[in-house]
Amino acid sequence: MEDLRRIHTPVLLERCVELLAPALTAEGAVLVDATLGMGGHSEAFLERFPALHLIGLDRDPEALAIAGERLARFADRITLVHTVYDGIAEAVAGAGFDEVDGILFDLGVSSLQLDRAERGFAYAQDAPLDMRMDPTTGPTAADVLAAFSEGELRRIFERYGDEKLAGRYARAIIAERATAPITTSAHLVRVLTAATPGALLGQGHPAKRVFQALRIEVNGELAALDAAIPAGMDLLRVGGRIVVMSYQSLEDRLVKQDFARAIASTAPAGLPVELPEHAPRFRLLVKGAELADEEERARNSRAIPVRLRAAERVREAAPAPRRRQRGEQ
Repeated sequence: MEDLRRIHTPVLLERCVELLAPALTAEGAVLVDATLGMGGHSEAFLERFPALHLIGLDRDPEALAIAGERLARFADRITLVHTVYDGIAEAVAGAGFDEVDGILFDLGVSSLQLDRAERGFAYAQDAPLDMRMDPTTGPTAADVLAAFSEGELRRIFERYGDEKLAGRYARAIIAERATAPITTSAHLVRVLTAATPGALLGQGHPAKRVFQALRIEVNGELAALDAAIPAGMDLLRVGGRIVVMSYQSLEDRLVKQDFARAIASTAPAGLPVELPEHAPRFRLLVKGAELADEEERARNSRAIPVRLRAAERVREAAPAPRRRQRGEQ
């Protein structure tokens, strides 16, 4: 475990603790780590809050096994669940709780997945093009490259990678796979490099955005996140807090939109007085998206792109209006 702590440095750990701590001090408080990974954040919370119960979610069986070993000394205070984070409501209910006090999302690909060359996430290491966060289910990146049409490949490269050469890369992949299937990261990198104009080869690695797009497509990351954030916020008690760390703009945009809806009044336009049931359900705990400071960015390269957002629940949801029964006036 000592070696694990050395190679895995949780991003913005102290800031996460600071933001979530006010919601976790009560006896029996419940924290959901919706992206457990290797358990670095969870370990810190369990150490600092002796009465805390942790529900840890991860789709990666290897990550769950590592985190389970790391957190074994807290076995009576943890519930680990093999699920994608959009299964948060089912996981919490399965652990025997109706609501929770804190939720942490640390999005994107984990250090474990990046560091395991055989998982195929890293364009700098040759490996089979897998990219599944849960290697027990679903199509691989190689399957996507083999099955998608040129238009579909272009769409995911543009949407999930913001790749300006999306069309050019899609055409190159279609032409290459007619000769031989693209099943390894090195093969795909060769195809993308050959398709990149020479004037652009010095402007960042040509595979970076394509690999990001494939990873998001293979794992359905944005669809899962789009469902997970609102579901998580609905689980928070009044006074409960949520912290989300994103590593690319598509993730951060979804989180920003969900938070904006949660802090907005639902009062109809022109209503002279805001009724209590129309008041915002949440308040923001940080202004905009926070970045890691220069010291942490220098110490931990994974912190360089992070964008942190946080919010606190300030009121219950308004009760649904009672439907008028037949015969009532």
